[in-house]
Amino acid sequence: MKQYILVLILAVVSISTSFATNPIKEGNMISGHVIVKGTEENIPYATILVVGSNQGTVSNEEGQFEFRKLPVGKYTLRVSAVGYKTQEKEVVVNKDFTTVVHFPMVEESFMTDEVVVSANRNEVSRKNAPVVVNVMSAKLFEMVNSTDLAKTLNYQSGLRVENNCQNCGFPQVRINGLEGPYSQILINSRPIISALSGVYGLEQIPVNMIERVEVVRGGGSALFGANAVGGTVNIITKDPINNSFQVSSMFSQMDGKSWEQYMGGNVSLVAPDQSYGIALYESYRNRNPYDRDGDGFSELGKLNMNTFGFRAYYRPTQFSRINLEYHTTNEFRRGGNKFDLQPHETDITEQTKHIINSGGVSYDLFWKEYKHKVSAYASIQHTDRNSYYGAQQDANAYGKTKDLTWVAGAMYVGNMDNCFFAPATFTGGLEYQDNSLHDVMTGYHRDMEQDVRIASAFVQNEWKMNLLTLLVGARLDKHNLIDNPIFSPRVNLLYKPSDDFQARLTYSTGFRAPQAYDEDLHVTAVGGEGVQIKLADDLREERSNSYSGSIDWTTHLGHWQANLLVEGFYTDLRHVFVLEDLGKNEVGDVIKERRNGSGARVYGANLDAKIAHGKEAQFQLGFTAQRSRYTRPEVWTQVDGQDLTTKRMPRTPDYYGYFTFSSAPARNFDFSLSGTYTGKMIVPHYAPIDAPEGAFCNIETDRMENTPHFFDLNLKLNYTFVLHDHIKLQVNTGMQNIFNSFQKDLDKGEYRDAGYFYGPTQPRTFFIGFKIMN
Repeated sequence: MKQYILVLILAVVSISTSFATNPIKEGNMISGHVIVKGTEENIPYATILVVGSNQGTVSNEEGQFEFRKLPVGKYTLRVSAVGYKTQEKEVVVNKDFTTVVHFPMVEESFMTDEVVVSANRNEVSRKNAPVVVNVMSAKLFEMVNSTDLAKTLNYQSGLRVENNCQNCGFPQVRINGLEGPYSQILINSRPIISALSGVYGLEQIPVNMIERVEVVRGGGSALFGANAVGGTVNIITKDPINNSFQVSSMFSQMDGKSWEQYMGGNVSLVAPDQSYGIALYESYRNRNPYDRDGDGFSELGKLNMNTFGFRAYYRPTQFSRINLEYHTTNEFRRGGNKFDLQPHETDITEQTKHIINSGGVSYDLFWKEYKHKVSAYASIQHTDRNSYYGAQQDANAYGKTKDLTWVAGAMYVGNMDNCFFAPATFTGGLEYQDNSLHDVMTGYHRDMEQDVRIASAFVQNEWKMNLLTLLVGARLDKHNLIDNPIFSPRVNLLYKPSDDFQARLTYSTGFRAPQAYDEDLHVTAVGGEGVQIKLADDLREERSNSYSGSIDWTTHLGHWQANLLVEGFYTDLRHVFVLEDLGKNEVGDVIKERRNGSGARVYGANLDAKIAHGKEAQFQLGFTAQRSRYTRPEVWTQVDGQDLTTKRMPRTPDYYGYFTFSSAPARNFDFSLSGTYTGKMIVPHYAPIDAPEGAFCNIETDRMENTPHFFDLNLKLNYTFVLHDHIKLQVNTGMQNIFNSFQKDLDKGEYRDAGYFYGPTQPRTFFIGFKIMN
């Protein structure tokens, strides 16, 4: 009898196992379950991607997911969830039965293997990327209470965001010490941020449209073309993955003097079979002007901004995808004094009104189990700007600018089982960019038209061996303002003996093409001068050669997880652009010529360290030590006919860094601390030009100032209420720049040097807000 019972049990177990692995269901399908390893608890809302296909889904409340109508073949699934280590498995789809796969996920305190695209224009785990790619996620945006991109970029080693104007609030990001124009800003890997839109662009991008931000330090022109000299910031917008919504609002008070209001909303809708989806966002921001020193002139100008956008996709087949996106921004900003009057009735005003429309479309086609891919894409951005840059009731300082930038291209990616000596991935493509700018300021006889056209071709091959990955690539750009084609090579080597250790060596190049429009134009306009800028006949592009070496190590210390990234870098910059005065023309306008000057060298080390114990404590620290020096002393001004020179790059501290700390000591309560450190630096301080006798002047002659160091500390508290049907209400409050660390020697009055502005970009600020989400 016992033998019959044993046989029956074995039969039942055998049948159950058969159903679990090869259930008698429809074929061409994957059914899966995401659980916690050891406890077998379900993990809801985990993200499951078919590697290399842009096809994905999320697990339901029971941790289950499905992919239907898949062609027969091999696929690699990648599963990621907040607080768990990303996992990949290869599965085989059969036409006769459903393939069942389980993912037992291991808890992890922080992510070290995010999916990135900025390393080689293909989706790859950050641990397998041949270059260091730093990722900023929505979690960081929440921790530092950021509403726009400009407030977030300080929280990466090697990056520093500064405000360069008390009037207009012009922000720029410096990567490894090189100023803003040397950093390339991409949206979904497309270079549609032009010289004009890049002036205020960082502050015009709300974080609720961003899925993540990828940062690559060092030259990147071999992949992304012009301006990727100091590094690349790639903004990846939110893709619809599941049905969700979020509404948030926040009120802030700066130093008891000025209020700011922010509201934002997100909605994501996805078809049950994942064949189509759309993610929408909207944000509104209104900031009153802030006067720090009580002189009647703003240190932070008035800002009113509305943004709206969406990103959508449609899958005609399992092996194809159409992506569509659109973003629009309507922004008004004004700085100076007498905000109740028209600009030309004030002592000084800088005012702009931007209407920006941008969008893009792409088509991806895969075949042979996603081993091959062809992409065709096009993106466009149009900016319409009305401006006033003037002082002393100047009625001539009104201007109008139109700017159109578009890019179109195609790319092929092929995975080979063997290429000479190892498996490899080949990437090649063609790209064409066009930028048309028309800038008019009739009062200063300025009617400037600029057309930039660049035709490009790029190739790279990435060999993947057991412990080594070798990437060799190059790009060829033909720029209409440069006589000869521009060749940009790159070589990257990754050594990965284990999943927790990566060592990298990198050589990369970058170039910056000439342009007539520059931020210098608005500075001179405020000074009351008409300025015409021409390009020298023999002008060459600026070039950079970047070298770096890094070690990235992850380990577990008992229940603690730690990660250390150390990177040394060296950038040699040649043929730097300089402006030289040529005198005045017949109507009295200043004529300046953009020429090539000497070069510069930037070198140093970046350090990023993380240590965490689950959600109880997560700490991250970043620090940069560097030197930024011109190869020969550069003239920065003239005093009494004498050239004043500097060999040290202005506005570049030798030491700077950041930290973040978060903790969830209770189920519904969490808090975060964050802060940035800015070391000492030199900043040009200019005396007013042609100030009337008896007028108050802050300084009599131009001089180079030595600044103090700054440390600003932020605190945020969150409490979450769970409402009906998994809807949550989060209430938050806190303070930014707790120590009120701010510049003490601000220029005052109508003849101030508004560009003499440095240090933290906002004073002590109290805030309170809420967020409703599912």
